[in-house]
Amino acid sequence: MTRVALLGSVFLPASVLEPLASELGRLGSPASVIGVEPAPGPEQVLAAYANALGTRRWDVVVAHSNAGLYVPALTGTPGVGRAVFMDAGLPATAGGAHDVAPASLREALGPVAEDGLLPRWTDWWPEEDVRALFPDAATHREVRAATPRVPAAYLRGTVPVPAGWTAALRGACLTFGDTYAAERRRAQWLGWPVRTLPLGHLGFLTDPAGVARAVHELVTATG
Repeated sequence: MTRVALLGSVFLPASVLEPLASELGRLGSPASVIGVEPAPGPEQVLAAYANALGTRRWDVVVAHSNAGLYVPALTGTPGVGRAVFMDAGLPATAGGAHDVAPASLREALGPVAEDGLLPRWTDWWPEEDVRALFPDAATHREVRAATPRVPAAYLRGTVPVPAGWTAALRGACLTFGDTYAAERRRAQWLGWPVRTLPLGHLGFLTDPAGVARAVHELVTATG
């Protein structure tokens, strides 16, 4: 039995990962979703991840999207010795301070913040583009209603990345297209197992069973 911690992005509700958790459980890898509340800075988000992970013993973490940026700083936390980066940020091994968002995103979202809060992640792009990431209109509506509004200050923060952090981690990379192509190349350079499923950024909603199988295979490969 492999116990999996699913790390959700601060920009999305933790509930989006529940279908994947259910499918992993059916494959013999009981999974729990670890989400974090919106916070003004990465330091609070990192502390929330660390506190949640520290409450139980895990065999592997699976980090989605923005959550991947926090894995290097969490390496060494009980259970964070194996990780799958699932369409997620994957910092370089050199370490340093990693921006939580590229400058282009900060520039695009800064002017549309209201009362110090960013728009919901589901509202960052044209509705038809976002809608295509969901299996149906009802799921899109439900997720949008639950999506948090993150403080705009968060985008100006950085996440600490220890130098040589991959030495203490057995990793793998699963991408859902080419958005994280640079991260996929980095994982390949590190010699990690890599898989790509052409599903879009929320592939675990459109094909939770297929993604669960891919995650399960990658987790096995890291073992």
